[in-house]
Amino acid sequence: MAAITLSGINVYPVKSAAGIVLSTARVDARGLAGDRRWMVVDENRTFLTQRTHPRLALVSVAIAPEGVILTAPQVPALAVSVPSPGAPVVRVRVWHDVCDAVPAGDEPAGWLSRVVGVACELVYMPEISHRAVAARGAEPAADIGFADAFPFLLISEGSLADLNRRLEHPLPMNRFRPNLVVRGCSPYAEDEWRRITIAGIVFHVVKPCSRCTTTTVDQTTGERGREPLATLASYRRVGNQVMFGQNLIHEGTGELAVGDKVVVVEPRIPDP
Repeated sequence: MAAITLSGINVYPVKSAAGIVLSTARVDARGLAGDRRWMVVDENRTFLTQRTHPRLALVSVAIAPEGVILTAPQVPALAVSVPSPGAPVVRVRVWHDVCDAVPAGDEPAGWLSRVVGVACELVYMPEISHRAVAARGAEPAADIGFADAFPFLLISEGSLADLNRRLEHPLPMNRFRPNLVVRGCSPYAEDEWRRITIAGIVFHVVKPCSRCTTTTVDQTTGERGREPLATLASYRRVGNQVMFGQNLIHEGTGELAVGDKVVVVEPRIPDP
């Protein structure tokens, strides 16, 4: 049997903006270090995503020593510093969760409003902010950043290859915005895992990822189409949801690197 390996690591410093491809990454208590610690919110300080504002895909992010650098077409790049410890916090909403965040200031707000096309601002999640992940059958529950619900999303290359065989125009993995990509297993093998280890870190495979309209947004142009949801719905529908990829919770911290071996410690027991 061929070994299963970690073939991709992606971090998304700003929720729903472009991701960054990494060869190595540190795993901290909240997930990949720096993952979704920034978020764009509207005038009510409720989160914005590509579901309703696909132009967020045009925002590219680079990690800088003091924060992040934002770039987008037809606007100058903008450096944004991590707010100082003790900076005033506000309450922001992510789905049903309300947690503390620190506004990044007027300049990033104006920059993003111009790019996205609506009044919005950028906020940062400081260490003092707490937002619990819903463990849903796996322990331990822990704090996460501004991710939708879980600290990690994993997809296998085999699953994407199977989907692409069904599509008229194959799609890249970035449509699905995974944190971890694995190679060397059959399509949808990740559906059958309950617990895995990578580089000594334990990951609980908690639940399938229900896919939304973000998957239909071209991550290069910010334009929306029909695929892959139309095709996925034909064979990956569970009730009213379309599933692709698996949500993970981790135990412990450490370092991940592309090429690390993925060990299936515990398979999922099929429902009777």
